[in-house]
Amino acid sequence: MGRQTLLDKITIVTGASSGIGRATALALTRAGAHVALAARTEAALQEVAQDIRALGREALVVPTDVTQQEQVDHLVAETLAHWGRVDIFIANAGQYVRCRISKLTVADIERAMAVNFYGALYGLLAVLPHMLARKSGHLVLVSSLDGKKGLPIDAPYVSAKFALTGLGEAMRQELHGTGVHVTTVLPGRIDTPLIEDLKVPRVSPKYSPEIVARAIVKSIRRRKREVIVPGFYRLFVILGALSPRLSDWFVRVSHLEGWETAER
Repeated sequence: MGRQTLLDKITIVTGASSGIGRATALALTRAGAHVALAARTEAALQEVAQDIRALGREALVVPTDVTQQEQVDHLVAETLAHWGRVDIFIANAGQYVRCRISKLTVADIERAMAVNFYGALYGLLAVLPHMLARKSGHLVLVSSLDGKKGLPIDAPYVSAKFALTGLGEAMRQELHGTGVHVTTVLPGRIDTPLIEDLKVPRVSPKYSPEIVARAIVKSIRRRKREVIVPGFYRLFVILGALSPRLSDWFVRVSHLEGWETAER
């Protein structure tokens, strides 16, 4: 299958004010796309929009709290009203919620699910009928390596990301042949505001958001089904599938969950 062009493609990116979302919006712009930018902070979105316009592409700023379904519906409606179509939807908005199992409450899980799962689901469901009607589109679900291998203290975040990864698995297979493609992206530890207060072991350093952005652009062009970033982390996923006991041991001895300034 040949590479897909991104020239003049209409893209929505949630969580676009910083981190992976911002880097992805700019990477898409450099590839020729126009971008609708969604996040809660309008001022930060306007800065990203300025950068996009400076590169000669169009930007639409739609302040959006992805935990509110009506706001996500409005985001999709505004994009359709402005450009008449949506070619690519990137569900990227996220929140890192941690809690030790001994202190875990239902509210912790609900808080993680609100952004990391339902925040993505609302957008996917809002844009899907339009894409199916056109028999064309690409959905990108930005999950996490935590959506393949759970880490200690991360139970709320892990639960939400496993749910998002599972949703992507089901959608990808069910939408096969419709013209709508689905890619699940599973980044390792990325240097974003989500984990700015987290100290990490040397075996799992923080990588630049730009490497994820480049991987997302590449995955759209090549219609990849699943992307792990950086790629060598695939070995860790394979280890977890072959031997949960051994992968648990590795997590434990390497202190893979990291250290926070204020322990929970």
